[in-house]
Amino acid sequence: MLFQSKKPHYQYLKSKWGAKDRQLQNQLWENHQDSLNWLGKTFPIKHLALGSLGGLMLLTTPATQALPSPENHLSLPGLMDSYDKNVFLAGKLKDLVPEEVRPLTSDEEKDIAQVLTVNLGFKVTPEFEGKRLDRNYGFIGGEQHLYRFPGDSIYKHTDNAQDWVMYGPAGIAPNLGAWGYFAPSQKEFSETDKLKEKYYLAIPTFLSSGYAERVVEYRDFFKFRKMLVVNPKTGQAVVAVIGDAGPSTWTGKHLGGSPEVMHYLGLATGPRKGAVVYFFIDDPEGKIPLGPVKFGNDNIARI
Repeated sequence: MLFQSKKPHYQYLKSKWGAKDRQLQNQLWENHQDSLNWLGKTFPIKHLALGSLGGLMLLTTPATQALPSPENHLSLPGLMDSYDKNVFLAGKLKDLVPEEVRPLTSDEEKDIAQVLTVNLGFKVTPEFEGKRLDRNYGFIGGEQHLYRFPGDSIYKHTDNAQDWVMYGPAGIAPNLGAWGYFAPSQKEFSETDKLKEKYYLAIPTFLSSGYAERVVEYRDFFKFRKMLVVNPKTGQAVVAVIGDAGPSTWTGKHLGGSPEVMHYLGLATGPRKGAVVYFFIDDPEGKIPLGPVKFGNDNIARI
């Protein structure tokens, strides 16, 4: 194999601890969902900060005595620094995303896009330049890696032991993606090309209204178009690009995600399938980075 890992034990522990952290956060969400929903609906997510979960417990424990004076307890800013605020996004989406996985109504699209725009700090929209997908809510399924340049192989897709363990078993698709190679040669293969393949979506763009009448125009529009995809049950979100067309309708899936996309959506295990919402990102200056997103105090940042 071509990769080298200088700290494989550290990478393994980091992965295990990350999974444990997610499990504990999910448990907290289940036990205190009403209080967390109130926080998420009352304050913009990007302004929420919680430095200790003890502060959150004050909100979920019946009061039996007078609260301490203001100077003796934490104010809301700074209160949630250590808590993954993606769960608050899930709380905001809970009443907006229908239980039934179906095409969204115009009002549902508008409301969900507005919540994502306000809380992530960049504009997302179901329609861009007069074009839209056939739907914005559907089942995503796991896809394989794609060939990025002539001579590429699955071994060249992994940089270290952790990557190989997590993403190598997905394999590589036998055919090129809808747009062909991501770069004409390995020498010309850039970090930008690498991220496009790493965080790609396969979407049946050919089902879009108007595609059949203007194939070239729509093909060029959708090529590596930047998208936001969100797991509404967990609030986990990824900025990705449309890197392939598909899957076929008979699969029961409405779109596909790279191994890395599925991992950061929390859908990489079991059936490798789940319901997601997905919208165009209005990013004319290319400032929104590809990859998983996590809330900061004022904006988002890649993990």
